Amino acid sequence: MIWDCKMEKVIVTGAAGFIGHHLCKALVACGHDVLGCDSLNTYYDIRLKRGRLQDLGIAGGKYGEVCSSSLHGNMRFVWLNLEDRVKLEQIFEKERFTLAINLAAQAGVRYSLENPQAYIDSNVTGFLNVLECCRNYPVGHLLYASSSSVYGGNEKVPFSEKDAVEHPVSLYAATKRSNELMAEVYARLFGVASSGMRFFTVYGPWGRPDMAPMLFADAIMHGRPIKVFNNGDMERDFTFVGDIVKSIMLLLDKVPCGAVPTTVYNIGCGSPVRLVDFIHTLEDALERRAELEYCPMQKGDVVRTWADTSYLREKTGYAPVTSLKEGTALFARWYKSVMNPLR
Repeated sequence: MIWDCKMEKVIVTGAAGFIGHHLCKALVACGHDVLGCDSLNTYYDIRLKRGRLQDLGIAGGKYGEVCSSSLHGNMRFVWLNLEDRVKLEQIFEKERFTLAINLAAQAGVRYSLENPQAYIDSNVTGFLNVLECCRNYPVGHLLYASSSSVYGGNEKVPFSEKDAVEHPVSLYAATKRSNELMAEVYARLFGVASSGMRFFTVYGPWGRPDMAPMLFADAIMHGRPIKVFNNGDMERDFTFVGDIVKSIMLLLDKVPCGAVPTTVYNIGCGSPVRLVDFIHTLEDALERRAELEYCPMQKGDVVRTWADTSYLREKTGYAPVTSLKEGTALFARWYKSVMNPLR
């Protein structure tokens, strides 16, 4: 897909992450000048993050030092924690970005029960530092990752951006909602134009090993049982990573305006799938059968997610379209390939 947009100087935080890696590839292919940034923490196997960077032509590099891609003349990378306010400001001051895309975050709902401080450091303090940099070294548009988890136990479906989001059921969700509120304050007080993106259950090649598709694939391929929570009565709005990236690319120039220039978008497939049905689709793609172990509901989880994507379609003319069968096949092909450093 070709995007007709002006060339931007972009910082992408979380560039070694799942969505960040795919987005950097799309931005580079479109001709943008891209600086990726990532903390390279060890929340999950660092080999996957290193593999994503290698796929972008990035190898090595010292902390805080910008290095160039061996594959793309318009791609650079810096190993940096967003909590490092001084170094982050130095980079913003030097580079003078026209766009900022914040995908960096401590991810995972269940892990937030074990290590809450990591979520405050990365998702709150780190995001505050990004907002301050966008305020002091103005960018034209800040796009940032929120999450469908902000809807909490909302029983009204599909989830709309107009729905109440004041009752998160996990600390992770609370930090994502706090990001939206912080962005609104900076838009109101300082004119920092921002768009929050509420992602719904992203899957695809190079996915995170703590998420269901990778966990399920690993269990299926190694003959281990799959834990299916809430006794199988779970639905997720699985969204292929390619559709997520297309949506972000189309939002780059959709800069909010008005007295408070900020907005949020649902980015999801708009078609929830039962978890057991997803597993069966994955079984077909991997050509292996799974052993299912039914378990009770876990703390911090929700029964169903379901995105209303009409606002995204209204603003961009696009809504995610990749079918579960097609997306799962692409994921399975990558999972079994030499590209997967965890195979």
